[in-house]
Parts: sequence; C-alpha cells; structure tokens
Amino acid sequence: MGFIMFLIVGGIIGWLAGLILGKDIPGGIIGNIIAGIIGAWIGGALFGNLGPDIGGMAIIPALIGAVILVAIVSFILKRMRHA
Repeated sequence: MGFIMFLIVGGIIGWLAGLILGKDIPGGIIGNIIAGIIGAWIGGALFGNLGPDIGGMAIIPALIGAVILVAIVSFILKRMRHA
C-alpha cells in the first residue's frame, strides 16, 4: 500500500508543479508521477526533510524540486523545438 501512496503523492506533486509554472508536463499522468518522484529526490538532496511527510515524501522539498525539474525540462524542450 505504501508504494501506491508514493505514486499517488508523486503524481499530485508533479501536477502541482505543472500548475505553478503553467507548463504541461510531457507524458501526462506518467510524466506527472515521474516529475514528482524525481522532484522529491532533487528537493530532498537540496533542502533535506522539511515539512510534513506523506507517502514517504517530504511535501515542501518535493514540490520545490519538481518545480525546478519542470522548469529545466520545459526549457530544454523549448530549445530543442527552436533548433
């Protein structure tokens, strides 16, 4: 059950990061989950374990990390389209 909660929280974090930046994450739901999980890893590495922990993810660093990840991915995709 913990793994399913981890995926759900990852999807929500990725979705929120896309909303905050106003960017669509490529890959739909799977992209949101991946962005949330990788964002949680990035945020945890940068900020540690701040704030509430849900589904094995510290929410605040995970959201910040996902926003960073979505910004970088959207920047790279934008550059690739213009190249």
